[in-house]
Amino acid sequence: MPTGRAAGPTPLNALGDNVLTTTLDRVINWGRSSAIWPALFGLACCAIEMMGTVGPRHDLSRFGSELFRASPRQADLMIVSGRVSIKMAPVLRQIYDQMPEPKWVIAMGACASSAGMFNNYAIVQSVDKIVPVDIYLPGCPPRPEALIDAVVKLQRKIRGEPLVKRSA
Repeated sequence: MPTGRAAGPTPLNALGDNVLTTTLDRVINWGRSSAIWPALFGLACCAIEMMGTVGPRHDLSRFGSELFRASPRQADLMIVSGRVSIKMAPVLRQIYDQMPEPKWVIAMGACASSAGMFNNYAIVQSVDKIVPVDIYLPGCPPRPEALIDAVVKLQRKIRGEPLVKRSA
């Protein structure tokens, strides 16, 4: 038996909390920030702490960084953990250049940020002389919890970025 109601679109006031309005920038940045794929670039002691973040105790995958990528072409985050020698600098830059856009860098540890205790002629004094760094993570070595905090801060930064860099 027909109920007397015409079949048609539901009025907007009947949808309640089932409607979401946002911008394209926010949706894409939410997707980017929720699925960060880091490239493993461990050079020293900090690499051990970095690898500890994917273990069951800390579980970096809770925050969208499921596993470390072996290929830079599949990664959008480079975590430089440890000291970078002058001979390693061109390799670091080449790997960074192979990453697709958009890409981000975390300098993990005192050595990556300022050469740390290895402040000598053979060590690059800061990774930002080779690649642009988004987050500096201090410590010698930083704890896995600090790296997770840095990834969460990077996610917040990504969510606030414009989709297309607008010129004023």
